Parts: sequence; structure tokens; C-alpha cells
Amino acid sequence: MKSDNNLTQIYSKLTEIFRDVFDDDSLQVTPELTAADVDEWDSLNHIRLVVSIERAFGLSFSAAQVGRLKNVGEFAELIVSKL
Repeated sequence: MKSDNNLTQIYSKLTEIFRDVFDDDSLQVTPELTAADVDEWDSLNHIRLVVSIERAFGLSFSAAQVGRLKNVGEFAELIVSKL
């Protein structure tokens, strides 16, 4: 139960971050969301996104960890594993 609550909070925070980085208040963050789904998700915004997420959660990710992620759901799982 606690894990579900954590995921809800994580997705809420991720939604704020994604909307800020991509300047799109209508962006819906789902576990299936990928870079291909967001027009503005280029390499520069990818870096901004990762840095913003690291700051917001007080975490640090290696390039290898980030490079293996296939979607936002996997990113959320990585965040949970580090909290």
C-alpha cells in the first residue's frame, strides 16, 4: 500500500517536472510515455529533464541507468529503488 502511495506522489511530481521542462501544461505523464510521444523531447530537453528529476527527488542517476530506461514507468521504478 505504501508503495502505491509513493508511486502516486512520484507521478504527481514527475507530471509537474515534465510540464515545466516541455512547457506543456496539458502533458499527461503515464508509465508508457516515451520520448517519441513528446515532440519537444530532444537530447537537450532529455538532459534538462534528468537534471530536474534528480534535483526534485534529491537523487543521482548514472548515464548507464538513464540510458537503459525505455519509458517513464521504468524511470519511476528507478526513482522508487533509490528512495
